Formats: sequence, C-alpha cells, structure tokens
Amino acid sequence: MRTFTLFAVLATVVSATTSDLSDAFQKILSRSGSDARYTYPTDLTRGIIPISVHSHNDYWRALPLYTALSVGCISIEADVWLYNSTLYVGHETSALTVARTFESLYINPLLDILTKQNPVSPFVTAPTQHGVFDGYSTQTLYLFVDVKTPGDETWPFVVKALEPLRKAGYLSRVESTSSATITYGPVTVIGTGNTPLSQVQPVVPRDYFYDAPIPTLNSTFSNITSLVSPIASTDFAVQFGTIHNTSVAFNESQLALLRAQVAVAHKKGIKLRYWDQPAWPISLRNGVWKLLWDEGVDLINADDVAAAAGLW
Repeated sequence: MRTFTLFAVLATVVSATTSDLSDAFQKILSRSGSDARYTYPTDLTRGIIPISVHSHNDYWRALPLYTALSVGCISIEADVWLYNSTLYVGHETSALTVARTFESLYINPLLDILTKQNPVSPFVTAPTQHGVFDGYSTQTLYLFVDVKTPGDETWPFVVKALEPLRKAGYLSRVESTSSATITYGPVTVIGTGNTPLSQVQPVVPRDYFYDAPIPTLNSTFSNITSLVSPIASTDFAVQFGTIHNTSVAFNESQLALLRAQVAVAHKKGIKLRYWDQPAWPISLRNGVWKLLWDEGVDLINADDVAAAAGLW
C-alpha cells in the first residue's frame, strides 16, 4: 500500500472539486494513489506552498505537525513538560497524557517525513538534506520548543531528544565561534519559554537556538545576534495594549513602537513574531495579521492556521 501522505488531510476537498467531472475522468483520478506512474518518493508534501505562518500551540490541532504542514506553515510550537526524564506535550498539566510526548508528536514524525523527503535510490548519488516541503526543499522548518518546567533541568533533555534528527544531519547549526552565518538544515530548533540562555548562547558548536525578547534587543539583550536568536518574539498585547478598533488603526505611538522594534531586529538579521494577538472579532484578528505583515513582521502567529493561510 502507498504510505500516508498529507493529501489524506485534504481528501474531502479533493472529493468536492472532482464531483462535477465525468465518471470516466473520476476513474482516472482515483487511480492516482495506486498507480506507480503517478507517485514519486518525495510526494508527501507535493503541491504545498510554504507560508510565513507560525502554528501557535500546534499540539492543539487534530493532527499536530501534519495539519500545520498541510497548509504550508514554516514554523510550529510545542510546549514541553519534563516528568521522570520524559518530555510530555501540552498546554497545561491537566492536558498531559502518556501517549502525547515530544518524541511521539514531533521527533518521530519529523524523522519519518524527512526520511521520505531524502530517499535512498539508484538515482541519488549523494546524501541530501531536503526540508519537509517537496517543491521547496531548502525551506527550513522552525520548531519552537516552549519549555514549561524549570529550564536548567529540562533543556538538557530537549537537546538529548533531538539526537535522531541530529544524527541524520537534519538540524540547523552553528559550526564554530568564527561562524558568520547559520548552516541551515531542514529543521531549526528554537528554545523559548523557560529555555535558559546560559545553555544556548555560549555553546559552540550547537544545533539549537534561543527565542530572544523583541523589546530588549537594543538594551538588556543587545549582545544577542542572529547566530543565537534567528527569531525573536514578544507579547503583542503587552506591547500595544488592547485594540478594539476593527479597522486596526494603530495610533502614532503604537505604530512608531512597532516600526522601531522591526528596525532593531532586522538590523541584527533577526526575524520577528508577536503572540497574544486579538483572536476575535475575526475582522480585527485578520486586520492585525495584515498590519503586522505589511510592517515587516516575518512570522504571523496563528491559532487558526487555515484562516491565516487563506488570508493572502
């Protein structure tokens, strides 16, 4: 049998779009999953276009990781809790289960996807490091690991959990203290939450990074470079206050603050993401997304990833 692909997630959509075709044509289309002429080794994410959307609290989705990838998200987020040397995934302790671990929801699925995207065959003359998106093999996937339990104790277990991806050569990395750039791989791991900067910044070589706070990139965290923090984040509501105007008209001070933060981060080569944006009304949410994008914010933080994917 053909292995599961993300197209199964979109099966109902395909069914709806083919219902008006003739029976003969539908019979031809129905053979696409079983006929070797219509499949190829890396077709898991065939036709999916990467989009600058961050799948916030990704583990809430019906299919963590896969749902986000099915709409093209280039960034996902997993909250991890350390108990008895195992990393469990969930928003709070009452949501944790034995089955939902960092390994089962993210490490193993990512390894499986990347194995499919980097097949061994008579046609491949050297090992490849293609990313998760079939038509965009150089696009890295940002994996934010939001540490919920004490960072000094938890982060070493996160680093250890990455070993299967590390062994396969799939992690972005900084090679040495003289490195001027990140060597990007299929997955770029960024520690956030309680991740201790002291266990990231001084470590070289390393294959993980730090989610720096946007507001202090020019003060307390001015020594942070893009080699430590390729993406920085902050709480939208804390920075800009509550917005009720559905036209999303920032006042002069709000807009000046946003532009200043974007300028500081981009001067350092650091991308930006704002979380805790308005979720409702929908027109307000969409307006904030568009405003942030127009002003140069690099990743749109979204709980409804399908809506974010369809907005532009």
